[in-house]
Amino acid sequence: MINRAAVILKYKEPFVEWLNKADPHKEDPGLTLAEANDDCTVYLISEEDGENLDEWIALNYQTLLVNEMEDWYSDETLWPKKRTKKMFHEWFEVDCHTAIYDTVDAPIVEAED
Repeated sequence: MINRAAVILKYKEPFVEWLNKADPHKEDPGLTLAEANDDCTVYLISEEDGENLDEWIALNYQTLLVNEMEDWYSDETLWPKKRTKKMFHEWFEVDCHTAIYDTVDAPIVEAED
């Protein structure tokens, strides 16, 4: 067991609607909610932050929004200009898990970009 909590953001319909409207090469009907949530990002945070998740979200929602939008579209002109905590909660369901087991017998290595 490791001393981290895992935050998983699951997209809600408003995010997928933005995603499909912002697509500069849209030719198909667009991505569905199920397709968008097929492989969610996991954020490892401290156990203490996991126990105070609302506080942590209040401090980090902007970073999370930017990271999620950037994963889809690196062109910032496609992103909404006003990014609020209310918008974050409308766009994402937040799951937090505090029992994290590392089952790999190797060190964690930071990925290269």
